[in-house]
Formats: sequence, C-alpha cells, structure tokens
Amino acid sequence: MQWYEHPSLVLQLANLSKLRVDLREKNLFEGEGIRPDEPIHPLTPEAERARTPDGDWNDLSCPMMGARGTGFGRNVPIEQTIVDKKRLLTPDPREISRKLMARDTFKPAGIINALAAAWLQFENHNWFFHGNGVPGRNIEIPLQDGDDFPENPMRIRETIPMKGEIRDGCPAPVFANTESHWWDGSQVYGSGAEKQKYVRTFVDGKIKVDEKGRLHESEIPGIDITGFQENWWVGPGLLHTLFSREHNAVCDALKKADPSLTDQRLFELGVLVVSALIAKIHTVEWTTCILRHPALQIGMNANWYGALGETFRDRIGRVGDSEVLSGIIGSPTDHHAAPFSLTEEFVSVYRMHPLIPDDWSFYSLESGELLQEKTFTEIQGAATREVMDSMGMGDMWYSFGLASAGAVCLHNYPNALRSLHRLDGQITDLATLDIVRDRERGVPRYNDFREALRMPRRKRIEDITPNKQWAKEINEIYNGDVDAVDLQIGMQAEQPPKGFGFSDTAFRIFILMASRRLKSDRFFTKDFRPEVYTKTGYDWVNNNGMKDVLLRHYPELQPVIGDVERVFAPWPALGSPSPDKKHIIMRAADTVKAYMPFGS
Repeated sequence: MQWYEHPSLVLQLANLSKLRVDLREKNLFEGEGIRPDEPIHPLTPEAERARTPDGDWNDLSCPMMGARGTGFGRNVPIEQTIVDKKRLLTPDPREISRKLMARDTFKPAGIINALAAAWLQFENHNWFFHGNGVPGRNIEIPLQDGDDFPENPMRIRETIPMKGEIRDGCPAPVFANTESHWWDGSQVYGSGAEKQKYVRTFVDGKIKVDEKGRLHESEIPGIDITGFQENWWVGPGLLHTLFSREHNAVCDALKKADPSLTDQRLFELGVLVVSALIAKIHTVEWTTCILRHPALQIGMNANWYGALGETFRDRIGRVGDSEVLSGIIGSPTDHHAAPFSLTEEFVSVYRMHPLIPDDWSFYSLESGELLQEKTFTEIQGAATREVMDSMGMGDMWYSFGLASAGAVCLHNYPNALRSLHRLDGQITDLATLDIVRDRERGVPRYNDFREALRMPRRKRIEDITPNKQWAKEINEIYNGDVDAVDLQIGMQAEQPPKGFGFSDTAFRIFILMASRRLKSDRFFTKDFRPEVYTKTGYDWVNNNGMKDVLLRHYPELQPVIGDVERVFAPWPALGSPSPDKKHIIMRAADTVKAYMPFGS
C-alpha cells in the first residue's frame, strides 16, 4: 500500500513522515571527488555571518560543502549509476521526443497558472546548472526518415565530468554544479564574486535596477543584467525583476532601521533575507499549489512552521528543537546520511518542461482587452527584452496569472522547446536532451529508479499507465521491454495521486530533497534568528509572502489578487468575482480530469 492509499489523513501523514526518514537514511550518497578539500577563500568575519558569493563556509566544519563548482551527489547507490554507451541512443531519443513527448494539443494543468511554470524555472536557475560543455564535444543523434529537424545529425554537447571520463559499463563520474547547491538566490545575485560585482551598484547594498523599476539591459541581445542569464524568457524576466526590486526594498528598510550599516553589510543582509523569503514562498505557497493533496498541504506547511502551525509559531515561538513540532526553520542543522549537495536525480525529477505553454495571450490590466498574442519562441532569448518593453509590467503579471500552466504528462512537451533556437545559434530539442542527459549521467531508467527508492517495479508497460493508447505507444517504442523505459517517460505516463501536479515517483525525490535543502543550511536552521538576520530582516521573512512582494512593487494588481488565496493558481479575470470555495473545488476537479490519462 502506497502512502496515499491509506484510508485516513492521519495514517497518510504518518506514512509520509516514515517515508522521509527512510529516504534520509538510505538514499543520500556522495560520489568520489565531489568537492576539493581546500576552501575557495579563508574564513572571514563576513563568511561567518552571511552567505558567501561561492557558497563556501555554509558549514563551518566543512567549508566546501555545497559550494559552487562542487559535484552533484546521488539519491541512488553509486553502483547503480552505470553508464551503458551502447544504449545511450537506444531507443532513439529523438523518436521518443517525436512520438511520445511532442505536444499534440495543449493539456492545461488547471490548478496552477503560468506564473507557477515561470517560478519553477526561476528556482532551477538558483539550484543547478551543469554548464554549456565544450565546443566540439558532442553526442550525435542521426535522424530517421521523415524527421524534419533542421540539422542532421542532431548534436547535443556532452556533459564534462569533474575529473576523468565517462567510462562504458562503469558508474557515472561526478559532474560539477556551476552554481552553488544552496538555496541562496544565486539566480538574482550570481554565483561567484565576479557575477555579484556585475549586478551590484555598491551603494547602500543595492543591485542594478533603473529608475523605471526595470533591470538594466546587458551586452547580450535581449537579456537583462542579473545573476543567471541562461534560458532567458519573459517569465524569468518578470521574476528576476521582482526580486531585484525586493532586494533593494529590503536594503532600504535595513538602512532605515540602522543607518550605520555599510554597503557590504546591507548587501549581505539583503541576500540572506531575500533568499530565505524565496525559499519560504516555494515551500508553503508554490509547492502547496502544485501538490493539492490534503496530507501535503499539512506536511509542507509543517516543514516551515511545524505541526503546531504558523499562528502558534508567531505567538509562542519554537518548542524545543523538534522539526516536527516547530518546523525545520530554526531547528538544529543536520546533513543526515551524507554531506549536503543537490543530486543528479533531483535534477531529473525537476525536468518539468510540459508546464510551459506554446501560445501566449497578453491582456491589459486596466481594461482586460487582448493586447498581443505570441508564441513561446517570440517571447524568449533575444526577443525577450523587446517584448517586455512593449507592455506594462502589470499587464504581463496579469497575463501570467490568468493563463494555465501545462500538465506534466506525455504528449504535452512544448513544441517550441523541441526546436529551440539558442542565443549561440544552436538549435536544440530539449525533449531529446532530457532523455539523453539522464542516460549520459547514469540516472537509472524508470523501473530501476523505482526499485532504488523501494517502490514496486512495474511488470509490464501496461502497469505504468492506465491510458491504453499511451501504453500501446510506449510498447512500440521500447519493443515491450518495461525495464528499458526511460525515467522521464515513466514519470510522465504515470497516474499521479489525486491532486498531484506530478508523479509519485518524482515525489519520492521531492519529499527527501525539499526538506534537505532547508535542514542542511545553517541560515535556515541554527542561524535563522534575529542576531544573524537583524530584527528587521528576520521579521521581513516571517511576515511576507508572494502576494505581499507583488503588491509592494506592483500595487496596480490589488483589484485582481487582493482577495486571491493562492497566487500560483489561476487568477480571476477582470470583472469576475474572486474564486470562492465552489470555484476552487470545480478547478480542483478539472485538474484531476486533466491528469487522468485519456481513455482510462
């Protein structure tokens, strides 16, 4: 019996708690050579009191843990990360993209809006990036007859190991994260001292935002000056702008409370406060919107506030060190079975590109009239800045709030991302890339992945999904071999638990790593206190959420979202009443239908 199959909410919560303990003990592994022994910089007073540009010295006893340039860990035993070069292109990943993943019609998620889709990419840019590889070192994929991809063979740049090579039949080597592994707002501030210099004004702790409240345009066509500039489009552009403005607002409040604070100290505190606020929003707002199961509503809020709840925490404070009663935030730091790092499997389960629509409509916040219709291709890369300059920020926020994100399932991968024109001129099919990356990096295929997490193996492809048409198509691609089915295909074909925005297989990694990113970080645990954040900064984190941030910088959104409970759920259209309980229930029902495989 799986956790969600238990008859009562109490039993579901108990099983979730037990599941997380089990995963913490058995599914955290550190590969050889994951980090150098010497820190990047010596320990300084700044490193003791605040986050560093490289992410070193978060753990004062292990300074390079989680730092920029250190390797990804694993959630499956190292010996199960075997790279089989003979099967790297078997079955043909391009055929999988064309016949199983390509969007035929847009399948809406229903319970989450396009802002939630943009948010996830905004967060991914904080957490991980393997780099752009080395020019000339490519994986070549010959095209089959009838394939209209503009380049033959399709070329995907190899992932370069930290040391050595990818050897056939051996466990995968360690690959480095070019970002720090910590939840530190690096997408806004940049990882590394040079990137941080690029975004800073060096006046009152602030980062570069122009007099109109917009990010400065960079030397890269269409791209703004910010901490992470890869895979740029309007969605991340909105969020990078918002949290850059939020950083500057925090600095203003800190300086007002203590005019003696230096530029450096104001910047450090701004980073602490904004990165914690982003983590809070993701934990208690974004996650509870995409995972609507009642047990997860309680569980994710308990991650932050504890089982005693937000009101008790605000009025009484913590009750001892228990993360169960009083939440992870402010509890003792604990790395559990392995030193902290993000993992290759964590990267894999966050490949949720189907969330992104192909077609976009932009509306006037003032009148509700249609302003523009664009394809995704027209709002990304070099075109981003021109599109954002053509409308008001309120219009764009309103349009993202109205639009539904896509369901994470087969036949719903954005076709714009299956022929993505990058700034460097490379054309990429990201669906093909998603399949190849898992194989190249030794992430087990679907059945082996489930077994490593102590989930039941599927005996037949028909056991993966109740959708008979999908099962037939998967059988044809994989020649009936259930053990050959790739992780991405299995997860997107699965029937998610009721109210879930993604599969239970992906959720197993999520429940482990969502709390680990908080529990291992001293700035969320033992150092989340007024003495470190200042009283002003500490209160800012505790007293604000996503709606507060939006309305602080875009008060014109008040008529639309003033009464909205979930900012990451579809917003009401101008002139319509805010969603009441009946509308919320109807939307939840629509979402369950959206995730029900067709024909089941």
